[in-house]
Amino acid sequence: MWDFSLSRAFGLMLRTWPFLLFRAVVYFGIAAALVVVTGTGAGVGYGVGMFGDAEFQAGSTFWGGAVGFGLTAGVVFFLRDYLLYMVKAGHIAVLVELLDNRPIPGGQGQIAYARTIVADRFGQASALFALDQLVKGVINVITGLTEGLLSILPIPGLDRLMGAVRAYLRLAVGLVDEVILAHAIRERSDNAWEAAHDGLVLYAQNARPMLVNAAWLTLITWVLAFVVFALMIAPAAAVVWLLPGDSTAGMFIFAVVFAWAVKAAVIEPFALACLLQVFFKVTEGQVPKPEWRGRLAQASTKFRTLGERALNWRPTPAAQDDGAA
Repeated sequence: MWDFSLSRAFGLMLRTWPFLLFRAVVYFGIAAALVVVTGTGAGVGYGVGMFGDAEFQAGSTFWGGAVGFGLTAGVVFFLRDYLLYMVKAGHIAVLVELLDNRPIPGGQGQIAYARTIVADRFGQASALFALDQLVKGVINVITGLTEGLLSILPIPGLDRLMGAVRAYLRLAVGLVDEVILAHAIRERSDNAWEAAHDGLVLYAQNARPMLVNAAWLTLITWVLAFVVFALMIAPAAAVVWLLPGDSTAGMFIFAVVFAWAVKAAVIEPFALACLLQVFFKVTEGQVPKPEWRGRLAQASTKFRTLGERALNWRPTPAAQDDGAA
């Protein structure tokens, strides 16, 4: 049915507990900020609304909360490259080490160790974010090529199903960019652009087993996320009860926010640990095939850009000194 071990993924989560704790602090901190700032905005709107009738007060409370929520979400959006660099990439680095049976430090030293690996491979946060954006663009092209192969199969009624299939495939590749970053770390190459370039070719030539396993994992993670959402309805209702006014929509939004925090902090790294098992297994001993490299270069400008950056990459003076030493 699938090519990963849930028990092994659970064991990896236990061994990387410092990162799980770190992720929980970060993502639940974001969730708390959304609640606090939204509540503050709603409170300000409620106060302003006291100068009008009940309908005006309800509207001003809603818009005050919406502005607070939007401002906090905007700040998180602009900090997404640092979240990738500080939170996700470090956890990926530790998972790679464990899957290759390399020793890693325990406790909080694990986080510092991972940051060193990430800094050595990717440099600054902006460079990692730029690389990740190119990788995501190429993954979408690979998914499109896979959809194209499916669409020519002589299956009655397939055209009517392709819309649902397309949506599900695009949802299923949500963690694949992190798999490619893991490949770049695992290769231990200073040229992360080249390692990611090769990783994308390996992913493309193994797209079928990767997509099948990613689809199963997507189903598993969203079922778990829905369960968490259902459990979060009660605390979300309590938070809304403390806010001025009456908003069922607010209860729903806060439940979604808390469920998102659990998904980002715990469920997503668990799914990634499963998907890394698959990628390392199916690509073991393989080399990137020239025909797939050419096909991607023809289909994706972002893949060509990634290749150009790999060719134009030059080691930093620090890296050159390390090599000479």
